[in-house]
Amino acid sequence: MELNLSKPICFFDLETTGIDVAKDRVVEISILKVYPNGNKESRTWLVNPEMPIPPSSSAIHGVTDEKVANEPTFKELSKTIYNMIKDSDLAGYNSNRFDIPVLAEELLRSGIDFDMGSRVSVDVQTIFHKMEQRTLSAAYKFYCGKSLEDAHTAEADTNATYEVLKSQLDRYEELENNMKSLSEFTTRKHTADFAGFIIYNEDGEEAFSFGKHKGRRVEDVMEQEPGYFGWLLNADFPLYTKKVLTAIKLRKLNNKLN
Repeated sequence: MELNLSKPICFFDLETTGIDVAKDRVVEISILKVYPNGNKESRTWLVNPEMPIPPSSSAIHGVTDEKVANEPTFKELSKTIYNMIKDSDLAGYNSNRFDIPVLAEELLRSGIDFDMGSRVSVDVQTIFHKMEQRTLSAAYKFYCGKSLEDAHTAEADTNATYEVLKSQLDRYEELENNMKSLSEFTTRKHTADFAGFIIYNEDGEEAFSFGKHKGRRVEDVMEQEPGYFGWLLNADFPLYTKKVLTAIKLRKLNNKLN
C-alpha cells in the first residue's frame, strides 16, 4: 500500500557515538524523502562528530574515528539536512524516543531553530508494539516457553506474571534486579520535552520531573525562584529542554502583559 500523503515525509535513521541525547553526536545520517506524488529522494552522510567514537559504538554500527576523520561536521551539513526535512513530517524506528531528540539537539546546536510544532512524527516501532500481540499469554510463551493454561483466571495470570518477570531478569542483563529500578524502567510519562525533564501533570500543565522541584509546576517555580531558570539554561540539559523552558517563560510573560 502506498502512503497517503498531504506533504512530504522523511524517513531517517541516525548512527551516533552513544545514547545520551544531550551529549552524544551523530556519526551517520540517512534520509529517505517520499513526496505525495510517490517520488523519492535519498541522501546519506558520514559525519565527523568532533569527539572520539567509543569502540563499543563502532562495534554496533561500524563507523570508526578513522572512517569519519575527513568527513564534514554536522554543523557543516546542518543547512542541507534541514532544507531536506523542513517541509516534511518525520518517520523512523524508535524515532520519537531517540532519533528525533538527537536530531533536534544537533540542529539547535548548529544554530537552526528546529521545532516539531509544524510537523507530525510516525514511529514505526510503536505501531509494531501496539499492533502485534502483547498479551500475558504471548509474553508467557515468549519468555517462559510454555502455554498459559487457564488464561484470564486470576490465579493463573498472577503466577504467570511472576514467572515472566523472573525470566525477563534472566534474559536481559541490563535489567537491575531491584524493584525501585524496575519501577522506574516501566513507568511512562507524557513529557513536554524529549528527555522527560518536563512532564505534564494531571491538569495538563508542565511540571518538573526531577530535582528539588520535582512535581511542581514550571510556571510556579519560575515565578517564585527566578534564578532557577537561569541555572537550568546554563546547566548540562538538552537544548530542546531549554527551548521548552524558554517557551513556557515567554508564554507566562505574554499572559501577564495581556
